[in-house]
Amino acid sequence: MPETTLASLVHAAAQRLAEAGVPDPLVDAELLVGHVRGARRGEVQAAIIRGDVAGDSEQEALNALVVRRAAREPLQHITGTAPFRHLELAVGPGVFVPRPETETVVQFAIDALLNAPEPEPVAVDLGTGSGAIALAMATEVPHARVFATELSPDAYRWARRNTEGVTNLTLVNEDLAHAFRDLDGTVSVVISNPPYVPDAAIPRDPEVRLFDPAMALYGGEDGLDIVRVLSVRALELLRPGGLLVIEHGELQGEEIRSILTRDGWRAAATHRDLTLRDRATTALRP
Repeated sequence: MPETTLASLVHAAAQRLAEAGVPDPLVDAELLVGHVRGARRGEVQAAIIRGDVAGDSEQEALNALVVRRAAREPLQHITGTAPFRHLELAVGPGVFVPRPETETVVQFAIDALLNAPEPEPVAVDLGTGSGAIALAMATEVPHARVFATELSPDAYRWARRNTEGVTNLTLVNEDLAHAFRDLDGTVSVVISNPPYVPDAAIPRDPEVRLFDPAMALYGGEDGLDIVRVLSVRALELLRPGGLLVIEHGELQGEEIRSILTRDGWRAAATHRDLTLRDRATTALRP
């Protein structure tokens, strides 16, 4: 019986994923092979070029994973990890999978912390989910003190796992509308990636629709219910001149700027992501 090359195995997996409508099927096939082999994607590609052969056990393991991915289970749930900036986060059922676009949003907060006049600037992440934003701030600005809250018990367990042992990060399982009252008036940066999908706008992608928790997706009739809460709470938390950063959908910038301006924020501005879509709005506390 002829041996199965890794190249043919990846090709067949990618074809099955493509037929199931999976975006970037070749990338996912290579990452799934890497997960089976305990190897990075680049190492898988090198093995393909070398003409490496796949063993029976590898083929069986990959087949089981491809079946799951073809059913549109998120790749990150299958591998158990999601990359975020320099981090590898543990993720799974019950927590929102961090997206690449959020990596650019958190940069606004990191820049503000690096330029803050305080020797130990304070940052607050409201609705931290997996802990991605809070952990990026805490590790990239080690002299900052970072506080994060997550209301969902399921998501909180993932955030606790990801942030365990990070000494300059405090995590609580509380409603963002009430958390960290003792910090009022002292915070340099408040950041949030809140649920902002309008209730009637059911996401097209099965990975989002079927697997991301509804609590992390839907934000009321216009998607901005939590943004209105954030605007009020962040005004209380921030010191004068402190920065608010909110991630949102590409069509929501104008309305969010209006909400913030009506609440008394100054210099509200909307920023685009790497795909040139509106992705974040910032404002300064007067």
